[in-house]
Amino acid sequence: MEFRRLGRSGLTISEIAYGNWLTHGSQVEEDAAAACIRAALDAGITTFDTADVYAETRAEAVLGRALKGERREGLEVFTKVYFPTGPGHNDRGLGRKHIMESIDNSLRRLQTDYVDLYQAHRYDHSTPLEETMEAFADVLRSGKALYIGVSEWTADQLRAAHGLARELRVPLISNQPQYSALWRVIESDVVPASEELGIGQIVWSPIAQGALTGKYKPGAPLPAGSRATDDKGGANMIADWLRDDVLERVQRLRPLADSAGLSLAQLAVAWVLQNSNVSAAIIGASRPEQVAENAAAAGVTLDAELLKGIDDILDPVVERDPGLTAGHANNS
Repeated sequence: MEFRRLGRSGLTISEIAYGNWLTHGSQVEEDAAAACIRAALDAGITTFDTADVYAETRAEAVLGRALKGERREGLEVFTKVYFPTGPGHNDRGLGRKHIMESIDNSLRRLQTDYVDLYQAHRYDHSTPLEETMEAFADVLRSGKALYIGVSEWTADQLRAAHGLARELRVPLISNQPQYSALWRVIESDVVPASEELGIGQIVWSPIAQGALTGKYKPGAPLPAGSRATDDKGGANMIADWLRDDVLERVQRLRPLADSAGLSLAQLAVAWVLQNSNVSAAIIGASRPEQVAENAAAAGVTLDAELLKGIDDILDPVVERDPGLTAGHANNS
């Protein structure tokens, strides 16, 4: 495993992070989830990302039980707040009440005294940013989190939050966007702003919900048991990539992967890690062997010719519109 600094902070994380969004507490039984976490630890992964909303709060609890007994100082545990976690009108968003209650609930489920990174899961258009940042600052000063980050925020939102964080003297160090060789919407605006501000990207879905693994073939039935056939496993997320024009181009990447001694999934994970603003790529898994395979993308360098070959093949189907960054939407 290789390690990188998260933005310009002093926090070092594994460049492959393990995330339990779609798998733990819903799609995968707990013993299998624990086996995947054990495989991540065995692969040298020290960074684990979750959120209070995943599997209706169960994912945090699964992760907490699986990591119990590990040396806490040797791990980086991340979670998030924003989406509804209960029926009440204050059980959501980035208002002070929800943030202060959510951090305590997350720590209880994770069985830890603090998280290394506490992230705003989306931008809250219905709450003053000043209120949100002041609440996050109080969470940090209480010792319940060490750093703060955001997820899917636009460049302008990052700049505004970073300015407030500086005034409050708290470290806003990360953004967690979707990013893959097919989904590059952060490259034109978010990445340059982040480089300017010292913010690192912790990217999710580097294999485009599985579309970049090559297991989905143009014109062929969906593989049994795959994410695309499982409503609990994110079938709606991958649907946009299951077009024959996309799948045909992914198959054309196979000789490039072979030339580099990589599987298509490893090539996809290694590709996002070539971006110097990316601090880590989040992988998920339903089986331990998937963890081992994807973790092997750590430390891989793709040469310029190979990167150009990937661009030439995928360019017609790549999504680059910065307006698709989730922070543009009013999620309130």
